[in-house]
Amino acid sequence: MAINVVLSVLIGYLLGALPMGYILIKVFKRQDITLVGSGRTGGTNAMRAGGVGFGILTAVFDILKGYMAVWIAQRLTPGLLWAHVIAGVASVFGHNWSLWLYWWKRRFTAGAGTGPNVGAAMAFWPGIGLWAIPTILFCVFVIGYASVASLATGLVIAGAFLVRYLELGTPWEYIIYGVITLAGVIWALRPNIQRLIAGTERRVGIFAKKTRQVRAENP
Repeated sequence: MAINVVLSVLIGYLLGALPMGYILIKVFKRQDITLVGSGRTGGTNAMRAGGVGFGILTAVFDILKGYMAVWIAQRLTPGLLWAHVIAGVASVFGHNWSLWLYWWKRRFTAGAGTGPNVGAAMAFWPGIGLWAIPTILFCVFVIGYASVASLATGLVIAGAFLVRYLELGTPWEYIIYGVITLAGVIWALRPNIQRLIAGTERRVGIFAKKTRQVRAENP
């Protein structure tokens, strides 16, 4: 069983580390997403590089990465909630700090963890999508900040699992998942948080300026 736990975590990380935005934009648009906008590989920057369709497709794949990480862990280690939680966390951390991207680009940082965070949380409780996805859409397309979307979604996930534990007695391990992944998102977004405070954060959605392929600054 210990081997299965290790395998679950490794698979979770390697799945999460797949930089889907980088792959999709490279294959279909012949662009390097790390040289566009924020330089990240998530759905928002894929939207900058390739349009709304590529942004949505990247977001869907990123959600699937997190979901599949937990789904595989649940099959390899049935009943071991901690193994499932760690696999979900590994997928989020893999997305944020991608070994694949380092191999291809010598760049370790990739995304902000939002997609895999939602996907893994949905594997624990599918209903979280009804809260997380509208939060993302509102923050991106109305408020206009992708970093706020990532932070707000992390808070929603952690908060939802806390409320479900208090009201329904669902596993407290899921709260730990939410807290750890929120911490990972905050850590990955430290430069963005500084720019939010300074009022210089890059905007998206209806407030965004047209972004051309240029070397990313402050990714």
